[in-house]
Amino acid sequence: MREALRCDNGLLGMGTPSWNRVEIDRAALRHNFRQVRKLVGPAVGILAVVKADAYGHGLIPAAQAFAEAGATSFGVAEVEEGVQLRQAGITGQIVVMLGVDRQGAAEAVAHDLTPVVYTLEALEALAAQAAKGGCRKGVQIKVDVGMGRLGLLPHEIEPFLAALRRFPELYLAGIASHFPKADVDGDATTEEQYGLFQELLSRVQGGGEGRVNHIANSATLMRYPQMRCDLVRPGISLYGCYPADWLGQASALELRPVMRFASTVLQVKEVPAGQGISYGHRYVTERPTRLAVLPVGYDDGYLRRMAGKAEVLLAGQRAPVRGMICMNACMVDVTDIPGIKAGDEAVLLGCQGAGEIRVEEIARWSDTINYEILCLFGSCNRQVYVDSVS
Repeated sequence: MREALRCDNGLLGMGTPSWNRVEIDRAALRHNFRQVRKLVGPAVGILAVVKADAYGHGLIPAAQAFAEAGATSFGVAEVEEGVQLRQAGITGQIVVMLGVDRQGAAEAVAHDLTPVVYTLEALEALAAQAAKGGCRKGVQIKVDVGMGRLGLLPHEIEPFLAALRRFPELYLAGIASHFPKADVDGDATTEEQYGLFQELLSRVQGGGEGRVNHIANSATLMRYPQMRCDLVRPGISLYGCYPADWLGQASALELRPVMRFASTVLQVKEVPAGQGISYGHRYVTERPTRLAVLPVGYDDGYLRRMAGKAEVLLAGQRAPVRGMICMNACMVDVTDIPGIKAGDEAVLLGCQGAGEIRVEEIARWSDTINYEILCLFGSCNRQVYVDSVS
């Protein structure tokens, strides 16, 4: 059960809300953080990843929920996100995972953000800003042990550390990397890359007692306890999802879904057999059909490629989407669900009565991953915050 809605964002016009809403369960956010804490134990730090608007769940409300559950470290992609957290009163460490440019260096120092670094230009900019502010700035070095994304390659580590030591305004606060295949079952790549990471760490001196080494995302912290190092970086798991379907069965984490996407029936209409539905008439009714029209389409993150596969919940029962999904509308076959009328709630993600549609299903219909669906729904729709109650 859920309490009354406590706040909502993204209202349209003069305070008139959209027919569509994404409900974010703050109690589930807190629960999932505590599940990660229970799994990794008190000796391992947790950096709660809230980049990309907290995977569509709302940057500031999600960070506040995690802080309530005990989080003291947060991961963002860009400086702007870190500044928003500081302005909202979030304390503790905020790691900027994409690094900084010259302009971002000033903001990072001014707002006490911890930047990931991998270029000499970033070191120079940060040192200059720290000198202006009369402080020393901790930085975390990003190394690439096989992701092929941001970070220094193994042979670049020593020269970069030598460059870092030339700036007394800076100190080594951490070393980070990332695995590309931690969620792939039966693959030895992760073990090999962790061996390389450990070998690199053995060559790095400095940073003192406060330096943290970290490489474990959600999949890694679930599968490889020995790779949790000083700090783990849960992302998708905090939002109630597993990095891969099979990990949901294998993991000790008991996660609760956080997001629910609901809409409103605009119209119910009867059409005859042989009626083409939506653009291109790619679906033609085989019997007299009752259609419920929903104000949901690809502008709302409900992707066109799901046509012919997607289902929604009405009165707790599944109803198939018929015809092509439009920019702001889709049609649902409710012939076998009596009593549906305009104004009824339709659920595209989450629970309604005894029915449930999970984000993993929607990801399969969309030929993508659960991460993308959460980001789409959250960024394209009004976010409403609730606290579930038992």
